[in-house]
Amino acid sequence: MLDFAIFAVTFLLALVGAVLYLYPAFRQAAGIPGITPTEEKDGNLPDIVNSGSLHEFLVNLHERYGPVVSFWFGRRLVVSLGSVDVLKQHINPNKTSDPFETMLKSLLRYQSGGGNVSENHMRKKLSENGVTNSLKSNFALLLKLSEELLDKWLSYPETQHVPLSQHMLGFAMKSVTQMVMGSTFENDQEVIRFQKNHGTVWSEIGKGFLDGSLDKNTTRRKQYEDALMQLESVLRNIIKERKGRNFSQHIFIDSLVQGNLNDQQILEDSMIFSLASCIITAKLCTWAICFLTTSEEVQKKLYEEINQVFGNGPITPEKIEQLRYCQHVLCETVRTAKLTPVSAQLQDIEGKIDQFIIPRETLVLYALGVVLQDPNTWPSPHKFDPDRFDDELVMKTFSSLGFSGTRECPELRFAYVVTTVLLSVLVKRLHLLSVEGQVIETKYELVTSSREEAWITVSKRY
Repeated sequence: MLDFAIFAVTFLLALVGAVLYLYPAFRQAAGIPGITPTEEKDGNLPDIVNSGSLHEFLVNLHERYGPVVSFWFGRRLVVSLGSVDVLKQHINPNKTSDPFETMLKSLLRYQSGGGNVSENHMRKKLSENGVTNSLKSNFALLLKLSEELLDKWLSYPETQHVPLSQHMLGFAMKSVTQMVMGSTFENDQEVIRFQKNHGTVWSEIGKGFLDGSLDKNTTRRKQYEDALMQLESVLRNIIKERKGRNFSQHIFIDSLVQGNLNDQQILEDSMIFSLASCIITAKLCTWAICFLTTSEEVQKKLYEEINQVFGNGPITPEKIEQLRYCQHVLCETVRTAKLTPVSAQLQDIEGKIDQFIIPRETLVLYALGVVLQDPNTWPSPHKFDPDRFDDELVMKTFSSLGFSGTRECPELRFAYVVTTVLLSVLVKRLHLLSVEGQVIETKYELVTSSREEAWITVSKRY
């Protein structure tokens, strides 16, 4: 059974707590186009497994049945929305809980942001402040880490194959740990220890929920629990250290500590941000560079903008904000890579999408990977074309999906800035080149990645 199918289904079931046995009348009342259960107990899980991933299953389902479709997890009805129009009908701009963070908290068996609206709003605001303040306070650090990677690549011969995914993960780990948790992670050994525990937790989140494999495998279970415990222990120590004290370096955790949150809430929110921002930052950097290596014209245009904005002067936060084309490159990277292909919400009250009634407590999927490749919304959807975002209506549509503007999650906003700085440093000095004959296959998980290592080469501009 494929890991991601288990992972994806686990997340959805974790989000609602458990598989509920629904009455037959409820099945008949839904009236939404879709497929009937393949198996009584597992619903359409076998179909998801056969498709290769939840995203690929949803692509096929929406092609067959349209923008509003239904299928079954066990005996629970799930509705998937696969076009901009139907998503706009369902998305509540006033909803303060972020689907991505809610999902992770459910899988970690945290409180899932289950407080009232004002509490959720406060926690979201504190996280946003944490991103803003940590980036501002640590900009010089981010620049230093980017230049260290540049120096490493400059030292390579032009024939050297660079393991891009590996280097981007290492860069993201160094950036996130120091900017979220502070100077303890100036020590490379601490970063390596964190990365090992992070990898164990991330790879096991959700795995084995349906088949009980994690519970049955005592070795795996102990490794997962030990890794999570070690991550939580590190965070608790940092929270304790930062409380009631002033430091010259403002880190993400400081904004949570200074808010009106208890220690458990601080732990949960800092854990979610640490886990997610490492992966989102690493994969955004990886995909952005991958696409630049295969689009000479885009890379040339980005290089020209970087030279125009910075000239021979330093890279500064103020000038970073002027990189409009770079922003479009990153938006197009998120769209083309389908960086986060699936999101979800639990239907709070009975609602209506087009002519279809969505019953209360129905699990509603946002098939973002489907929407981001819809030719009705994105002409030539498989083409990497940052210029499409010159159109304000296109950017508005992208923002409405939660990938830009006020609705983007803090982890993605953090990743945008980190990736912008890194690209500014690298592209200014290097040609980024693809490896001839390499075919990069996509692995659709919670965050989309390459199935194998992505290799590139580099050459000096001067």
